[in-house]
Amino acid sequence: MNEQNYTTSFTVAKSPEEAFAAINNVRGWWSGEPGVAGSTDKLGDEFTYRYGDIHYSKHKITKLIPGELVVWLVSDARLSFTKDKSEWKGTKITFEIVKKGGRTEVTFTHVGLVADHECYDACSSAWSSYVNGSLRKLITTGKGQPAKKRR
Repeated sequence: MNEQNYTTSFTVAKSPEEAFAAINNVRGWWSGEPGVAGSTDKLGDEFTYRYGDIHYSKHKITKLIPGELVVWLVSDARLSFTKDKSEWKGTKITFEIVKKGGRTEVTFTHVGLVADHECYDACSSAWSSYVNGSLRKLITTGKGQPAKKRR
């Protein structure tokens, strides 16, 4: 059994504080239909993410260290495209922020999203797009590229 968590990282020419602020602006980089509901920037906050009937997840912010770390616990989840609909439940999503010279490295890890899970390919591909694309763009330009709403 492969227990390797999904992780990806990128480096930007912005401060750790700017990266931290963008990560906590979840609506600015991760959305769908109807998208994100709830508060996303204080310790203990809970929010949900929904993309139609395909994906639902509820997150609780369990760690917030300004300019350094954000951790979400996935307290509930329903993925319509997997046999185990609650595959994400109990997993953690982390954003580690480290200053490296004049740049900032952001490392995203979905702890518990492992290659043996049915959703690994689709979910890791989506995370790659959101984290390396939309979140990175939000940090560097102030405007992310969250998913377009379906018509």
